[in-house]
Amino acid sequence: MLGASADGPTCYSRLTNEWICGQYVTDRREELQHATLEHLEITALAVLLGILIAFPLALAARRFHPLESTILGIATGIYTIPSLALLPLMVPFTGLSKTTVVIALALYALTILVRSVLEGLRAVPEEVVESATGLGYGAGRLLFRVELPLALPVIMAGLRVATVSTVALTTIGSLVAYGGLGNLIKDGVQTNFRAELFTAAVLCVVLAVALDVIIVLAQRLLTPWTRGVRA
Repeated sequence: MLGASADGPTCYSRLTNEWICGQYVTDRREELQHATLEHLEITALAVLLGILIAFPLALAARRFHPLESTILGIATGIYTIPSLALLPLMVPFTGLSKTTVVIALALYALTILVRSVLEGLRAVPEEVVESATGLGYGAGRLLFRVELPLALPVIMAGLRVATVSTVALTTIGSLVAYGGLGNLIKDGVQTNFRAELFTAAVLCVVLAVALDVIIVLAQRLLTPWTRGVRA
């Protein structure tokens, strides 16, 4: 783990175990890139799966009011399960695999995504819905052509929170050896490898900020009318 270069001790040798070490980043560049890409892949897959599950659940909660409290209760209840318990419970079914982490993170994201989709749809003005219905819009066309576009600002706000939260939670995948940067953080803690721990933690923050900015830019592109309202 901690070593010295041929020219003598480095800033991450056994003699000089520093927190900030540019040489560590250079020497372990491929390892850091692999961990970052894995972290990004797991996060993206988990959020995408979360959206695919949350969308029909939110529609069901909106359509059938008696189910709303049950759906929201289950989504919130899953979030209260500690990751140290949820991942081991899933291992017998999905194994020590990336799939285990992706499913667990998607389930955790439901508590945010279901509510954001539901609240976004509810925020659509009734008069707009009535006007579209009067123009002959069917249920499907009304949903995808009118309601969803108007609900996007609220949905995207929830997506931002869910994505940033998932970036942080992805580190728990180190429990099954699929935690992206979490693997490096775990190793850094266990071996007191300061450069590894600090660099991986910083990359997690950078990744979260970058994804948040991307989602904000995507929202601006998808909802140009909201810029006009602010102006």
